[in-house]
Amino acid sequence: MSVLAVVAAHLVLALCLPALARYHRRLAFGAGAALLAATLVWAMTQASTALSGGVTDRVEWAPELGLTLSLRMDALAIAMIVLVSGVGALIMIYAAWYFGPRSTDAARSAALLVAFAGMMLGLVLADDLLTLYVFWELTSLTSFLLVGQGGQYRENRRAAVQALVVTVFGGLAMLLGIVLLGQLAGTYSIPEITAAATSATLAPDSPVALSVSLVLILLGALTKSAQLPFHPWLPYAMAAPTPISAYLHAASMVKAGVVLVARLGPAFSVHPVWWAPVMVLGLATMVLGGWRAMRQTDLKRLLAFGTVSQLGFLMVLFGSGSRVAGLAGIAMLLAHGLFKAPLFMVVGAIDKACGTRDLRELCGLGRRRRGLAVVATLAGLSMAGLPPMLGFVGKEAAFEAFVLEGGVRGWIAAIGLVAGSLLTVAYTARFLWGAFSTKGLHPTGGDPVPLGLSGPAWLCALTGIAAGFAAPLVQQLAASYAASLPPLGDAYAARYELALWHTPGLPLLFTGVALAGGLLLHRYGQTLTGHLSVPHVSAQRGYEAVVTGLERSAITVTGRLQIGSLPVYLGCILATLIALPGPVLAVTGTFPTDQAPYHSIMQVPVGLMVIVAAIALCLAHRRFTAVLLVGAVGYGIGGLFVIDGAPDLALAQFLVETLTLVAFVFVLRRLPAHFDEPDSERRVRAPKAAVAAVGGLLVAGMAVVLSGARTLPPATTGPFIAGAPEAGATNLISAILVDFRALDTVGEITVLLICAAGTASLVLATRYDKKKGGTVVRSGSGSPKHEQEVLG
Repeated sequence: MSVLAVVAAHLVLALCLPALARYHRRLAFGAGAALLAATLVWAMTQASTALSGGVTDRVEWAPELGLTLSLRMDALAIAMIVLVSGVGALIMIYAAWYFGPRSTDAARSAALLVAFAGMMLGLVLADDLLTLYVFWELTSLTSFLLVGQGGQYRENRRAAVQALVVTVFGGLAMLLGIVLLGQLAGTYSIPEITAAATSATLAPDSPVALSVSLVLILLGALTKSAQLPFHPWLPYAMAAPTPISAYLHAASMVKAGVVLVARLGPAFSVHPVWWAPVMVLGLATMVLGGWRAMRQTDLKRLLAFGTVSQLGFLMVLFGSGSRVAGLAGIAMLLAHGLFKAPLFMVVGAIDKACGTRDLRELCGLGRRRRGLAVVATLAGLSMAGLPPMLGFVGKEAAFEAFVLEGGVRGWIAAIGLVAGSLLTVAYTARFLWGAFSTKGLHPTGGDPVPLGLSGPAWLCALTGIAAGFAAPLVQQLAASYAASLPPLGDAYAARYELALWHTPGLPLLFTGVALAGGLLLHRYGQTLTGHLSVPHVSAQRGYEAVVTGLERSAITVTGRLQIGSLPVYLGCILATLIALPGPVLAVTGTFPTDQAPYHSIMQVPVGLMVIVAAIALCLAHRRFTAVLLVGAVGYGIGGLFVIDGAPDLALAQFLVETLTLVAFVFVLRRLPAHFDEPDSERRVRAPKAAVAAVGGLLVAGMAVVLSGARTLPPATTGPFIAGAPEAGATNLISAILVDFRALDTVGEITVLLICAAGTASLVLATRYDKKKGGTVVRSGSGSPKHEQEVLG
């Protein structure tokens, strides 16, 4: 089975699941879990080949344009498949028991989860940047649908829109960076770009352009993985049902940015413009996320801020670019999915059993639901980095990486990781205390938890323990990824391996400091964490201010421009043309010295006729006269086409002018014969004529300058024209329209189809509401209700 077939199988099953879910809800989730489990098994059977050289699959889409669909499974991809498919299969089983028998979201969620898994597989397997970008944006769209659910609740809609706006903004910036990097490298293949960067042959003469491309790509990674200051979308996305939160924000989507940094890190980690923002923002995100987690009373939001903190941790590891940090990164990547997913599942089970997940209302659940308490404790131990969990193995390696590196950067990173780990211990203790301790006189948690909700959490948590004892197996996987990274530090850094136990040293001391400090902070620091904050500084407020400003600007601009006046619309278009390309043409354009005033004497009278007709049009008082003058201008343009030897264009021009003239005549029958303009509008006639004249002169000058700027011979050579039959056409014009412009035509048809579908949906929805006698929906960007929603 090819790599591409595995990805395609997810999309095919996603199309079938809605129908299957209507027949049996749990069977639909079971089918999704079976496919994800089969994907994990297939990946494990390919592991030896993948770790040695990689399993590749390549489909040529448009080779002439360099567009290919290229997938490759290597060590990093296998680590992510364990999370996307392995943890994903358990979450699908959990979801089968989470969604109730009357849930209207179950069928849609099952299909979208499987589709999202396919998109995520495509992203982690992508072997070229364009393929990665396509799957990157598809994950944003599917996550928008998953978080937004059916759109019935304002909280879901708002969270989905915020996640989409932030991640798509970063994605567009990343696309610019990818295009720029691809132009510098001459390829979009990740291995080829990595090889060129490693050998210092990538854009040696364009360091500024290379730096700009890397910053733009990093912007996409930082937004997708919720790094400071783009992190608020992740806690708000907790509005989604718990299985979706567990999958998107523990095992898959939020790690997309981390995967991108890990994929390109071996090539660019030597550049300060790459590692400096990643490590600085990663450390700040780790500390801020841990601090904010300490202030949460909702268990799900506590875990969400914990995820923000852990993502910052992963960014620091993969952004530093050292071998030991790479080993630690793979270990923590696996550990995070294996402890965060069961914690989310436990929170969902608590919510089901108690009807709340507010830690101030939960009491005595540890005694009444010992199973949940034990599985949460096991996962929490791994999150806090305690032995014998995989989290301990990864955290020890992380401390060791920066101790071995030394220097200013190494020690700053090590101290930052200790501070972040201390907060991790503190919010882990807060989670376990808040969920399971006895804090009052009225115990909560009377409903039993079904095995379908607790079993997947147990399997994840136990796998985290087993992976800690099986650290040598994790070492094989991580070593394959980190093989190309430099061993920063002494000789020990080159032979360091992941293990459950090393010789006691500074890393173990750091673990002890983090453990003791975290427990003390949890015990005595509630007052400090509850009141210490920076006033008037909030990333969420910044996001809301930006969105509100854009909305208000859009309302202001459209309110001034969209006033129903055709002259105003034409004036805006011409003014934009004059203001933007005009100065560029005036500064950089060169008027050809050999430009003849005319090529044929017949161009002179026809051109004068067009000019006279245009001037007379501005002075016309009768509508019929104006229409005739417009037709004279159009026929004059057609005459110029005939003189220049373009009869096909002239025929099209004559046809359009004739039809337009006939249409105008029918319309004029119902309009007054004269223009009825007040004196105030007559005063603006001169500026309108001036704008039109300047616009016409600019277009004419642009045509002359651009046609004289040709430096290469024309592409319409004899062999090029003779090749038209190869495109299935009998002449060159047909070949251009049918073959070369086919993509343009497809794009235009797609836009028209979307507009038609949207319009038809609005019309049908309105008729449906009227027939059902439902509430009339009033919406629009300028309505007071919309304003209130914008302002929050």
